[in-house]
Amino acid sequence: MNYRHAFHAGGFADVIKHIVLVRILVYLQEKPAAFRVIDTHAGAGRYDLESEQARRGGAWLTGIARLMQSRFSETTLPLVTPYLDIVRAFNPQPALTAYPGSPLIARALLRPQDRLTACEVEPNARKDLIDALRRDAQARVVDLDGWTALSAFVPPNERRGLVLIDPPFEAKDEFERMATGFAEAFVKWPTGIYLLWYPAKSRRATDGLAQRVGEIAGTTAGGGKCLRLEFSVAPQTAGAALASAGVLVVNPPWTLADELKAILPELEKPLGQGGAGRFKLTRSLGRRGR
Repeated sequence: MNYRHAFHAGGFADVIKHIVLVRILVYLQEKPAAFRVIDTHAGAGRYDLESEQARRGGAWLTGIARLMQSRFSETTLPLVTPYLDIVRAFNPQPALTAYPGSPLIARALLRPQDRLTACEVEPNARKDLIDALRRDAQARVVDLDGWTALSAFVPPNERRGLVLIDPPFEAKDEFERMATGFAEAFVKWPTGIYLLWYPAKSRRATDGLAQRVGEIAGTTAGGGKCLRLEFSVAPQTAGAALASAGVLVVNPPWTLADELKAILPELEKPLGQGGAGRFKLTRSLGRRGR
């Protein structure tokens, strides 16, 4: 597997992940106290949808391009507008030519008191991200492996915030590394919000990850605080392009589940390929949390 951001920028998986990301950050804005966003595998920050990499995959054509043309209900429109407005800010012309990655989406929602720590070790992506955030006092780009960063940067001084874990899944043991990395960070910062993204090609791998993360989250008082969302745009077949992806949200905002229940049904038709997409939203509880 290889889900480097540049090849899949603006695809359905980005749309789902970034809508969740934005709803969490909007929630964090409701209190005046500062928060920190830690992006462990940040990528380049801004993606040229006319580049060779984007054209090769073309994921954005059935992702953000469709969403930008969609009409939403009065209930859902206010929930997706903050995300769509950020994308529009990178595309002042009618044509869709650029897509912001997670660090730039997060940066757009920081207030003066908030901070962003973005980790990226790939030299070209890191350079692009530094250029995108140059001289930004609220954002720091760190040349540090994301798995090391997970335990190195928590808890942040702000004591409020979000950790986004979104690796490229190049290594065979990435699911195991994600679970282990989360566990190490959660021990140090059990009150933080964690957003874990994963490709859903292997039911055994995804269920195993959800179970372990649910068990870890369930060790805290009032445990079992883990929301699991999977979205499929088509049946996943062996060797085919990614058609299903998921996120786990540990310590989700109390508003998030209801917001997603309003948003997700209105994404099934525009994001579906060869028919409507499908989603599943559940509380992911490990054996200890049941």
